[in-house]
Amino acid sequence: MAEWMRLQPAELAQKLGTDEPVFLIDVRSNPKDVQDWHIEHRNVEFRHFPAALFLEEASEAYAELPKDREIHVVCAKGLTSAEVARRLAERGYQVAELVGGMEAWSQYYHPVTAYEDEKLKIVQFNRLGKGCLSYAIISENEMMVVDPLRRADVYADFAREHGLTIRHIVDTHIHADHISGGQALSRLTGAPYYVSSHDVFTHQGGITFEPLEQYKTLRVGDVEVEVVIIPTPGHTPGSTSLLVDRRFFLSGDTVFVSGLGRPDLGGMAEAWAKDLYETVVTKLKDLPDDLLVLPAHYSHHSEINAQGIVGATLGELRQANDMLREMDRETFLARVEAAASTVKPPNYEKIIAINVGKLAVSDQEAIELEIGPNRCAVHHATA
Repeated sequence: MAEWMRLQPAELAQKLGTDEPVFLIDVRSNPKDVQDWHIEHRNVEFRHFPAALFLEEASEAYAELPKDREIHVVCAKGLTSAEVARRLAERGYQVAELVGGMEAWSQYYHPVTAYEDEKLKIVQFNRLGKGCLSYAIISENEMMVVDPLRRADVYADFAREHGLTIRHIVDTHIHADHISGGQALSRLTGAPYYVSSHDVFTHQGGITFEPLEQYKTLRVGDVEVEVVIIPTPGHTPGSTSLLVDRRFFLSGDTVFVSGLGRPDLGGMAEAWAKDLYETVVTKLKDLPDDLLVLPAHYSHHSEINAQGIVGATLGELRQANDMLREMDRETFLARVEAAASTVKPPNYEKIIAINVGKLAVSDQEAIELEIGPNRCAVHHATA
């Protein structure tokens, strides 16, 4: 009987972190679904072949497949890909099937150490299938979680495995493209959950939280590791950034490697765009160039650097994006309006309702609501 490799998402992620080419075929039937959302990385050679071509033994499906390289097969949920993998293996191809398909890929969080010294460690959790980022700030066996994604167990397990106690849980804003794990993680660990009351009250939410705007600093472990709370409204009225140890800027959805946060997801595009302008010209202007900006999202795999991190210094971003330099208000607002006219996150109204406690859904419904790429990280025109 023909055999083939069955790869877990973590194993595929490890392959994407190398320089070895990965030949990958997506066998989902709908071309638009594949075009909108598929696995991509700098070392992925991607092809779309609907499964029907293999099931019908169409010769054109095999013409482009290499015999001397491993073929990685992915579908929506791991059912069709198993059958395609079997047929390829029977023909003598080297095959690896992604177990659980795109649904499983969307649920995988890949941890990478963004920085570490004797007193401070920052771990970036990259949800590779969606472009969402969250963080663990660690010092003296204590941990703060920033922008936790839906699977609270990932952070609780990470803390337990490393002998850490979770002291604080922070959302930089009420998210629109994914379900926050903040409230669930707070219930699981007993640590307080912080988010801006401006965002919660904007959506008439009823969750239990600590108003983030009432705190000037939060501390983790070593007294020298200071997290300074900086209100940076624009993406949402309560958007907040964290200045960690005066060297790292966790920017939420305010500043991305590729642009700025879109201000239109609360139905207040014009007003929030003006807030974003004020944030850029007042709150960000005096921050030093050497701060490492670590955002909550990214929109393209090219934003992952050679160390596997999504991040860049503020000076590098100022050079690349003229919206972070001096710009007159009218030009800035026109550019933001153009970016805000792009496709909105799928199901964003329901996701916001879940994140403020107005709607409850099952785990499977939550998975389906989050399927697809994020749409909060929007590219702006750059210099």
